[in-house]
Amino acid sequence: MSAVHPQRAASLELLAGAAIIGSNGIMVRMAGMPPTAVAFWRMLLAGILLAALVSARHGWQRLPRKAWLWLMVPIPAFAADLWLWHKSILLVGPGLSTLLANAQVFFMALAGMFLFGERLGPRFIAGVLLAFFGLWLILGADWATLPAQYRWGVWMGLGAGVGYAAYNVGIKRSQAEAGVGRARVPVEQVLCLAAFGSALCLGAAGWAEGEAFRPPSLHAWGVLLALAAIGHCLSWVLISRAMGSLPVALAGLLLLAQPIVAYLLDVVLLDMPVSSRQWLGLAVSLAGIFVAGMKSKEAVAAQEA
Repeated sequence: MSAVHPQRAASLELLAGAAIIGSNGIMVRMAGMPPTAVAFWRMLLAGILLAALVSARHGWQRLPRKAWLWLMVPIPAFAADLWLWHKSILLVGPGLSTLLANAQVFFMALAGMFLFGERLGPRFIAGVLLAFFGLWLILGADWATLPAQYRWGVWMGLGAGVGYAAYNVGIKRSQAEAGVGRARVPVEQVLCLAAFGSALCLGAAGWAEGEAFRPPSLHAWGVLLALAAIGHCLSWVLISRAMGSLPVALAGLLLLAQPIVAYLLDVVLLDMPVSSRQWLGLAVSLAGIFVAGMKSKEAVAAQEA
């Protein structure tokens, strides 16, 4: 019985972190600012908060050269992820854009196959088929009649999933090279450097687009601070703490709270009309993402070895 309560606590932490991320899309819209500017402030403020956390708790450590090289992957990747995702939010809504970005599960698996020689089993193929059938139920039947901007929003959401997958791969390898978990470089330091680098990329993109970066009101400042502190830092601290204590399948299932919360907020707060066919499509897509993201016992054992 003693192991049950820690697992329950970890499940609640992971669920809370995933639910917070699911609300990020609404906060992006509440900021009332251009999407690239919101992404810039999110990463800059998150970097400052993470830097304060590193200074207060761990102190700064020297980052090995290979870790710096691997950081060159997640920095532009997460900037691209947020740039595409924030624009997708404004075009198709927080719910669908978050669901599309969760396609990173499939892109992560493809990266594992092409970059690290991992094999894709029938479970992954079944998950892909389920997910795309779900997307067809949500919008495929009406695709030809959808406005061009809406279709662009769908492609941007999927592109955000590619960027998110590249971020995950790069940050994982950078952490490994930095010796995270072996009392060398704290994970917050790696995330902090990635946040500042992404903010720099987003600032350059916003400048090229001619976006206005100055928050127009105290309300906007409050939303940006909440997005950085709660939507970015707190959510990932909760998820990172919980992941190591939970079975892979359970963690994958709980992480699906992200698109579910985003979709429900779309319906409740933004009065988005949803048909029964689209609800079915959401359920089928989530099932596909979950099935594709599950790992066999052999794969988990190999990772832990």
